[in-house]
Amino acid sequence: MFSKDIGIDLGTANVLIYVKGKGIILNEPSVVAVDKKSNELIAVGTEAQKMMGRTPQHIAVIRPLKDGVIHDFDITELMLKHFIQVLKLKGFMMKPRILICCPANITSIEQKAIREVAEKAGARKVYVEVEPKVAAIGAGLDIYQADASLVIDIGGGTSDIAVLSMGEIVKSVTLKVAGDHFDLDILNYIKKKHKLLIGERTAEKLKVEFGSLGGDQQATMDIRGRDMLTGYPRTVTLKAQEITEALRESVEQVAEGVRVVLEQTPPELASDIIDRGGVLTGGGALLGGLDRLLAERLGIPVAIAEHPKECVVLGTGKMLEAKQDIFRSRR
Repeated sequence: MFSKDIGIDLGTANVLIYVKGKGIILNEPSVVAVDKKSNELIAVGTEAQKMMGRTPQHIAVIRPLKDGVIHDFDITELMLKHFIQVLKLKGFMMKPRILICCPANITSIEQKAIREVAEKAGARKVYVEVEPKVAAIGAGLDIYQADASLVIDIGGGTSDIAVLSMGEIVKSVTLKVAGDHFDLDILNYIKKKHKLLIGERTAEKLKVEFGSLGGDQQATMDIRGRDMLTGYPRTVTLKAQEITEALRESVEQVAEGVRVVLEQTPPELASDIIDRGGVLTGGGALLGGLDRLLAERLGIPVAIAEHPKECVVLGTGKMLEAKQDIFRSRR
């Protein structure tokens, strides 16, 4: 009979939903399959992701978010409506109130688009908050003290790097170098060096299961793809050090982004970070050895959050469960 309060991590790679009083109840890929002839919705989430690279011409598999923002407004609306309907998040006579997150440095127009898509998907009220702040809360950082906190949130489309103090962002930067970019790096490296064409899902699997920026660089893994010269299927044996080489430039860009933020941070807060270090959140935090590499490059401690992929949605949960009603100060 009553409306529900929900938190949504509307990510480029995944959508996660937290329901107040219940916890995380959905974690699905941000993928939609539609019939181009009839505009009919074929599949959403995991089922749509399974179709990537495997569909006939009349079915399009779409990732409606790009670089952390809405790329296809209509498809994003369809996707969110589907998840809300499937989870029965609308109470009798009442629509849910939604806390939804966005990258730190997006434009007001992009933020407005996120708000509008949530409203059209069925929200009664919408509160928009920036991802690095919510990720820091989800990682267990006490951002409301005068001490500085550094969060490095590497998602699918963007990496948000932010210094926070007294509940707000002091300095931040958003990079379009993140999980999807890492996949593309691997795909292009194999294409250039081994003359082998692989798909996005294969590149992601390599990153997740084999990617490492340290450890045994001589470990090997077999991958299959299409030979660029003959057009026939071919198997190639990769070494772990090749994945490290493929990702080197992008990882250096993330490290440089952190340097820029730290250089712009007031000295008193910068000294806090030297002592306390930074926290890695987001799916990119699971890239093996990334914490150690960043610590070496930056000269500060870098730790991985306990549940890095869920930090943003867990942060929305903590904000929703707090005594203060965030929807009263609607943004």
